Amino acid sequence: MSSILFEIKDSIGLITLNRPDKLNSFNREMSLLLQQKLDECKNKEIRCVYITGAGKGFSAGQDLAEVADPNGPGLNVILSEHYNPIVSQIRKLEKPVVAAINGVAAGAGANIALCCDVVVAAQSASFLQAFSKIGLIPDSGGTHTLPRLIGWQKASALMMLGDKITAAEAERIGMLYKVFPDETFAEESMKIATILAQMPTKGLAYTKKILSLSINNTFEDQLQDEDIFQQRAAQTYDYKEGVNAFLEKRQPRFKGE
Repeated sequence: MSSILFEIKDSIGLITLNRPDKLNSFNREMSLLLQQKLDECKNKEIRCVYITGAGKGFSAGQDLAEVADPNGPGLNVILSEHYNPIVSQIRKLEKPVVAAINGVAAGAGANIALCCDVVVAAQSASFLQAFSKIGLIPDSGGTHTLPRLIGWQKASALMMLGDKITAAEAERIGMLYKVFPDETFAEESMKIATILAQMPTKGLAYTKKILSLSINNTFEDQLQDEDIFQQRAAQTYDYKEGVNAFLEKRQPRFKGE
């Protein structure tokens, strides 16, 4: 059985991490296959990407058996060929990416989730920066992403102490968007992806880009970049459709163009 399940449904690219017996921990095969599927999500038919995990977990992070294997890829290869490309692909993908956290998200699994555009979780889910427990530093962009989501002090403590936090606590401190009851989680998280897949895709892509630029921009730089991307958004079909729909008092029919 494939370690990544993939299908396209209603303009959504559905990606499921599929090593449930290992809590969807990453090995080389799964990492490279995820990159392949993220690349396939560039397809114009796909207007939103939805990533979740099979079974009881989202992802427990790196499969440590692979790290301990003397014939395994080694940490330098795992970072340069597995995780760094994955998080870069997610950030560069010109459409929204929803992370649906159905269970534990630990280590690289947590940080891959947190680099997505909209992160939602089941009530029973949890998050863990597990790296300090084995003498490593957080990777997969976590040292960049997490402090910007929840602040330096909170991120530092979670990374150093390796505390497991509940989905409710993660929502409270701003780590994720929403928490849903377990019994309705699949439906509610998919509803978000469905809404995003019907929205003006290019406008959402420009929003994603401008948010990324804001990390290093001065305020004046950001104003200039907003002007650039607003002009681009104003040239899209969906902008014109949105304005016409508003004036005609009807629901817009966006095409993602």
